[in-house]
Amino acid sequence: MHRTPRPRLRGPAAALAAVALLGGFLTTGATAQAAPRADEQLTDLVNPFIGTQNEGNTYPGASVPFGMVQFSPDTGHNTGYDYGENHIRGFSTVHLSGVGCGLGGDLPALPTTGDIRQTDYAKYAAEFSHDDEKARPGYYKVGLKTGIDAELTASRRTGVQRYTFPATDKANVLLNAGQSLHRTLSSEVEILDNRTVRTAITGSGFCQDTKPYTLYTITRFDRPFTTSGTWNGDTVTEGSEESSATGARNGAWLRFDTTKDRTVEATTALSYVDARGAALNLHAEGGRSFDHVEHAAQQAWEKRLEGVTAQGGSDRLRRTFYSSLYRSFLAPNIGSDTDGRYTGWDQKVHRAVAADGAFTYYQNWSLWDTYRTQAQLLSLLAPRESRDMALSVLRIDAESGWLPKWGYGTVETNIMTGDPVTPFLTNAYQQGLLKGHEEEAYRALKKNADGVPPADSAPVGREANVQYLKDGFAPYIKDRQHAKPGDSDYDHGASATLEYALSDAMLGEMARDLGHEADAKRYAERARNYRKIFDPSTGFFRARDAAGAFTGPADPAESEGFHEGTSWQYQWLVPQDLPGMVALIGGKDAANQRLDSFFAYDELLADPAKTAREVWVNGPYAYYNADKYNPQNEPDLIAPYTYLSTGRPWQTTDVVHAALTLFTDTPTGMTGNDDLGTMSAWMVLSAIGVFPVQPGTDTWGLSTPAFERVDISLDRRYYPRGSFTVSAPGASATDRYIRSARLDGTARSRTYLTTDDIRSARSLSFTVGSEPSAWGTSAADAPPALG
Repeated sequence: MHRTPRPRLRGPAAALAAVALLGGFLTTGATAQAAPRADEQLTDLVNPFIGTQNEGNTYPGASVPFGMVQFSPDTGHNTGYDYGENHIRGFSTVHLSGVGCGLGGDLPALPTTGDIRQTDYAKYAAEFSHDDEKARPGYYKVGLKTGIDAELTASRRTGVQRYTFPATDKANVLLNAGQSLHRTLSSEVEILDNRTVRTAITGSGFCQDTKPYTLYTITRFDRPFTTSGTWNGDTVTEGSEESSATGARNGAWLRFDTTKDRTVEATTALSYVDARGAALNLHAEGGRSFDHVEHAAQQAWEKRLEGVTAQGGSDRLRRTFYSSLYRSFLAPNIGSDTDGRYTGWDQKVHRAVAADGAFTYYQNWSLWDTYRTQAQLLSLLAPRESRDMALSVLRIDAESGWLPKWGYGTVETNIMTGDPVTPFLTNAYQQGLLKGHEEEAYRALKKNADGVPPADSAPVGREANVQYLKDGFAPYIKDRQHAKPGDSDYDHGASATLEYALSDAMLGEMARDLGHEADAKRYAERARNYRKIFDPSTGFFRARDAAGAFTGPADPAESEGFHEGTSWQYQWLVPQDLPGMVALIGGKDAANQRLDSFFAYDELLADPAKTAREVWVNGPYAYYNADKYNPQNEPDLIAPYTYLSTGRPWQTTDVVHAALTLFTDTPTGMTGNDDLGTMSAWMVLSAIGVFPVQPGTDTWGLSTPAFERVDISLDRRYYPRGSFTVSAPGASATDRYIRSARLDGTARSRTYLTTDDIRSARSLSFTVGSEPSAWGTSAADAPPALG
């Protein structure tokens, strides 16, 4: 039913709702928490175990911001670590935070004692207890039931392990080159001398088979082995110095005498280029003690987290917030070696040098996810790295002939659909990160938007673009023969149409800015193609077949052709023209009724935390057959901010703050896959109260912050003021509604900012109260349509 503009609760129900909304975070804690230290720093607030249970698919191990190495334990879960398991198969060097398919887990190392009798890491896995486990940014430690303590830390391109053994003359370290979290095609192991082991591991796969890639490693121990050997399949050979295998178990074992000196340290360097690259990385970053590397890693994380200082809020909220901020900096990952070389998507070796100087080459691109939140957060907090990330994506186009969709290491996986690279790069442009490369980026984006990759190239690009350009929609053709590995836009024609149209709108804005007027007009027209899949008989978007007929169930909760969602959940993915979409469904009153139903708003007001957990969220991968908000998946990330365009900004705050209760400081504290920081970035931005409501442009929607004050340090090269403060004095669970706003002291009724506002101002301050107000309710206050 249509709601009045002043929602209120009284009595016990109001008190319970208020506690749950903004900082209660009442979920019970876990036994494994971030390691406490007497001199608390921001890193003390981070719990790397968050998301390691219930398919958050995060990892608790050691890394540095954007590091090539993610040194973490693997317990048998397909993405590495599951908090519910109690055996560790090894500590491996490569992980991605929150992916949904097996990936990484290369070169798992495990300390053991006694004779080497097993070569399958599922059989020689060591039991452990969470009571003997702790982690903080850049550091992980666990006590194994074998009596061995294992510690991990990392630098940018190396991982350092330290093992404390019992007194024995048979202390071993197993380096397993033949098993990982995805398919290992082949591996080579070579013991170079009595302290050094080299490997080359060729792997493939992420949700399906992909082109192979090779990871090169070199591991240097701090003291000589007493003896060593290799294994191949089930055969263990003492004294062997080399072993190679195709699709079989393969590895090296190194033995130490720890009867007096019980500690063994080793540094492993990686390279995606060649063995020489791994050796150079080891020479540049190795040779330091474990404690030295761990201290440097902790300092690197402290510096990153200091970029955002939050005041107010509960201790649990602060822990959850800084843990989310931490995960937002885990990827993309460095792909170039210390000498600047990297392997491009053409599988050739290149050097990371542009016309305006050298840069760091990055890899691992979960673009369907990250273009909506994490890319924008990094543009604020890490603009120099974000620039290099954008240049890296442009290198992929220059070297392979096409822009990426979902890239892992040196290969395209084609996982997910639509055209996510366009808003990723137009965001970089709008945030001022592509100076000197604007036309280069525009040429690549135009080719991507107006064509389809050739059959002999790995990427699928806009796979359904021929039909889209002809008819204005991507047809839904279920189980259409798909020539390339990965997902198909034809299997998700309805959502692909919406994603293409969104990208067209963002590219049109860039074209207009650069003076390409004819292109700008053409893309602006295509940005309205979302209308082509609107079915007036149902009042919802609906898939169309190749002949143009609407297809699939008429019930929007059971719709087909939407990737990881339903028509209800994709209804709001028109950020380029929300006024037009609202008009399609009957105007603001009808839109608000639909939004209220979508968010179960009446139930939310009565019990927001329960509504979030029992009405919205039904399981980590429960994407379909639903008519409610799904806060754990990407298509709905912008949806709460739709109320900014329907004249009810206070309802955005209600929904956002209810969704924030899903993030906690426990292993179950993620709402589904983190997707390389996407969900974590949503939490950070929404808690600050500034959110990218039109991904690919410079528009930031506003809601009440979860803190009384947040100070953001900004890079003066991109943000001359050097800082930006968002404050809401007195904000609390009960006083959460914006009554007025001021930008550098000047009253502001708009419910959004632009990046230029952030660059030119120092502060955004809100006056809040216990009831909604007229602030931001006029049509002129809403984020404007594009085009």
